[in-house]
Amino acid sequence: MGDTWVGGCGTPEDGRNMVEVCSVCEGSGLRIVEENGRQVARPCECRIARRAARMLEGAHIPKRYEHCTLDNYESGFGGADKSLKSARLMMQRFVEGYPVETEGKGLLLTGDIGVGKTHVAVGLLKELIARRGVKGLFYDYRELLKQVQNSYNKDVSATELSILRPVLEAEVLVLDELGASKPTDWVWDTVAQILNSRYNERRTTIITTNYANEGSLLSLAASHESPAKRAMREETLGDRIGERMLSRLQEMCVVVEMRGKDFRQTVARASFA
Repeated sequence: MGDTWVGGCGTPEDGRNMVEVCSVCEGSGLRIVEENGRQVARPCECRIARRAARMLEGAHIPKRYEHCTLDNYESGFGGADKSLKSARLMMQRFVEGYPVETEGKGLLLTGDIGVGKTHVAVGLLKELIARRGVKGLFYDYRELLKQVQNSYNKDVSATELSILRPVLEAEVLVLDELGASKPTDWVWDTVAQILNSRYNERRTTIITTNYANEGSLLSLAASHESPAKRAMREETLGDRIGERMLSRLQEMCVVVEMRGKDFRQTVARASFA
């Protein structure tokens, strides 16, 4: 590819008026190919790449995770649990099968902190955008709830509907850290609105959570466990989003469990080296 200076103020040395022109299509966005003895116009790779870049930018992936891909996900380091490699293979199969084989179903990535759930979720979203041309969106669960709550402030121009519409309508939504906010009736209602809408429209939802994919601890009251043993249990996803929405998730998402030690504490600890 070469650079062409487009006229206007300034000089070519500015860099501001320099645009990169594809050497294949010469900026037209179309390339001429021969098919069955005839010459036909097809979208140029540069046009496809630009469209993918715009869609990737519109996915609002945080800078922290911009580098994440399925290819650079570490699943083979010493002592790594086999479930990590299985999870990456599941993501790759999901991309290959989307959208026909996946049939609107999503994925529920569960597991301990630091096993790479967000990494593979972002990697999957990037692959779907680049290879399947989907319109995807990434949202941190806590940040989404904050934005919705802030919309109730009379000094804020955004409305609840304007914030939730992209979330409800995204072809593929990555909802990160589901259950991380303290559960209240309002939180449960908001989660129900999002999940029910996407379920009814058969839109794909990729969810990560640090909470076990189990029912509420309150439901254990009818079990034969002693109160002391129940008190020692950690909170579950059922506790954080409610039994009804947990049940809905089992139908709309395939569960992928990722086990292992915190990667950030063992392999990727911060240093200046």
